Amino acid sequence: MEWILLGIVGLLILYVIIEYNKLVRHRNIFQNAFKQIDVTLKQRHDMIPQLVSTVKGYAKHEQETLNGVIEARNQAEKMRDQTDSGDAKSMLALGQAEGVLGKAMGGIFALSEAYPDLKADGAFRDLMEQLTSIENKVAASRRGYNNTVLEYNNVLETFPTNILANMFSFTRASELEFDDREAIQDAPKVEF
Repeated sequence: MEWILLGIVGLLILYVIIEYNKLVRHRNIFQNAFKQIDVTLKQRHDMIPQLVSTVKGYAKHEQETLNGVIEARNQAEKMRDQTDSGDAKSMLALGQAEGVLGKAMGGIFALSEAYPDLKADGAFRDLMEQLTSIENKVAASRRGYNNTVLEYNNVLETFPTNILANMFSFTRASELEFDDREAIQDAPKVEF
């Protein structure tokens, strides 16, 4: 009888260890996916001053638009630095800041239409192509991150793992959603 009881306790302990490790593995996967977004957003933010500098030479009378882009970029960079992928509020704030930046970048695209010489500038075209590529990477990284968050949350909420998750203080992860969904879902189409 003791051996059976010890066997049951041993199996229960083994089960807890396996489920705990599964939760940790899924949490690490979604945190790594967020780091991929973080790297891509940093690339995006780093390109904006170059883009504004290029546009400044052609659109001297558009200072308000350019200042808006720089201000939105600075706010998005600040939020990126402060974001914790496990905190719903900071993820929401990051999404909002990136949405504002996306809208501000739309002003740069509009300027290229208003200034044909800017549109023809080789450096501007190169920057816009790089930015389009980065926007595609942001969208792909965001989809990947949100998929890993979904997997993690499903594991977290499934019985009986949810009991262990509560015991070990695992919490739901938040998806990353941008305010300007249309702008981020489809990268800007640059036509010259």
